[in-house]
Amino acid sequence: MQVKKNPKANVGRNSSLYFAVGLNVMLLLTYIGLEHKTYVKEAVSYDTLMLTEQLEEDIPITTINIPPPPPPKKIVAEAITIVEDVEEIEETFIESTEIGQDDIIEERVISVEEVEVEEIEEDIEVPFAVIEKVPTFPGCTGNNAELKACFQIKMKEHLQKHFKYPQAASEMNIHGKVFVFFLINKDGYVTNIQSRGPDKLLEKEAERIIGLLPQMEPGKQRNVPVGVPYSIPINFTLRQQ
Repeated sequence: MQVKKNPKANVGRNSSLYFAVGLNVMLLLTYIGLEHKTYVKEAVSYDTLMLTEQLEEDIPITTINIPPPPPPKKIVAEAITIVEDVEEIEETFIESTEIGQDDIIEERVISVEEVEVEEIEEDIEVPFAVIEKVPTFPGCTGNNAELKACFQIKMKEHLQKHFKYPQAASEMNIHGKVFVFFLINKDGYVTNIQSRGPDKLLEKEAERIIGLLPQMEPGKQRNVPVGVPYSIPINFTLRQQ
């Protein structure tokens, strides 16, 4: 026997429709719950103060003792007494030292005998190359050309004899050429020594060597002793060991 079901009695026939409606309702409630805004309200309490009686305070009256003002100062008037002059004072007159139009100026003629003329000796310098007689180094003789050659030879011998390389310059590897300038004055002494080189140590040594030069016979121009400037290079070279 076949069992027949009533289509109206089928419960699951609209289950998909009910599921869709229920799902939409749940989504709507969830959206409303998430988007709903709430505000924090502050709790404010209002109280009413009723004054039934008015309080009145009695303020005590105080008295301030103010000292009386000081009495005004008495003004003492000075009495002026007139004293008669007893002694007579002589006034001094200061005479003016300025010359007026009516004053006579004494004319004085100065003679030549009253004027003292002081002779000033000028230090004349003549270059070594053009002087008539060059300074004579001790031991040199001959004419001017021979004296020049002897002077240069004696100068080289003097440099070789007194040359000493500075220890500090040797340790610091300082070398180079130093030009020394000096003057043989009219008395034959070496003065005004100046130098120019790569380092102060070499310059000081070069000036020391020139300062040891002996006194010479001064150079002459027209048989008058004159100063003769001279310059010489000194080469400081380190030997390679």
